[in-house]
Amino acid sequence: MIGSVERYTADQIQGLTFEEHVRARPAMYFRVGRASPELPTEVLQQVIWDALHHRDGTHGQISVEIGSDLDFTVEDDQRRISDEHGRPVPGFFDSLIDKERWAPAAAAALSVRTVVEVWLDGRGYRQEMDGTTAIGTWEEFATSKACGTRTTFHLDPSYCGPDEAIAWSLLPEELHGQECEARPSPVTFPIRDLRAGAENSASE
Repeated sequence: MIGSVERYTADQIQGLTFEEHVRARPAMYFRVGRASPELPTEVLQQVIWDALHHRDGTHGQISVEIGSDLDFTVEDDQRRISDEHGRPVPGFFDSLIDKERWAPAAAAALSVRTVVEVWLDGRGYRQEMDGTTAIGTWEEFATSKACGTRTTFHLDPSYCGPDEAIAWSLLPEELHGQECEARPSPVTFPIRDLRAGAENSASE
């Protein structure tokens, strides 16, 4: 009937989890859609931008390692908020991914395996994830590093597609966001590409 109001019941309203939402609409997080061959590079770029920028507007020390066409690791020196026992406060999905940092959480949603290590005042914490689901509890270990996070992502090959890969011969300046133009980074920014024939680079 013209002018009638269509009514919905609770059963007809479908709620998506964070992981489902990222996988259904990757362009909302990584600027390109699932069919784009640039998706793995855009995922890497967003994780790098998040790691490089501290919450006070300064740039930190980071490093990047590309293990294969769909695997990469980003390490940063951002300090994690701790609880009264000096342990990291649980983040996304009660994992070691900081709740203040959506980019690695979204990257985990597109990954078949994610390994997160957090260092906090000489104590280390390690956790593996399947998508956004934590596999077991945190493992604790001793470390000489004061603070920071090292995260390795293994992007889902069945999601990304057979012809998609992290771009070759990436330069650090290509992985800065637009906001970096107003606050250029003065720090060393090494990229180690472990793929055969790759060129490695660093920005000063």
